Amino acid sequence: MEEVTELQPILDAHVPMMKFKYSGISIDLLYASVSLLVVPEDLDISDLSVLYNVDEQTVRSLNGCRVADQILRLVPNVEIVTGFLGGVNWAFFVARVCQFYPNAVPSMLVSRFFRVYTQWRWPNPVMLCAIEEDDELLLPVWDPRKNPRDRTHHMPIITPAYPCMNSNYNVSTSTLRVMMEQFEKGNKIYEVNA
Repeated sequence: MEEVTELQPILDAHVPMMKFKYSGISIDLLYASVSLLVVPEDLDISDLSVLYNVDEQTVRSLNGCRVADQILRLVPNVEIVTGFLGGVNWAFFVARVCQFYPNAVPSMLVSRFFRVYTQWRWPNPVMLCAIEEDDELLLPVWDPRKNPRDRTHHMPIITPAYPCMNSNYNVSTSTLRVMMEQFEKGNKIYEVNA
């Protein structure tokens, strides 16, 4: 297509990806290779069978959608959530606060958001549900007891769809400190204006 320019595979990406411009607009296109001869239009990627016979990069690629779907299923009252702060990790934060306060109105959720994350004891992980294991697939899941690399994570946010993993593995001590300062600042601003 003549509208597509600058097409290139990103070989070292965390998930299979191609970068290109379509009519001048930059696009990052994720790819997932599922083990099906024909992909049905009504394919339910939340079904664990989709993860059979696929490579780890495809699992990571599919998990973006699987996690988003699972967040919406795990929030007790989706109607009161007026928006996410940007990015899936912020969505996890908001969803977790909604779980803590299932009957809260949006204004109360804002104050609770800053209070909860000002007091959060990192590196305790933010999790929307228990970490799920699968005896057939045996894909690696986040577990600092078994995986030494997982012990080094400063601000773990664990994805709710199998295989559960830390979606926030690249936070450093300094970026965690900056975020904690901002949570405290947000909490103080809300307390003054409440």
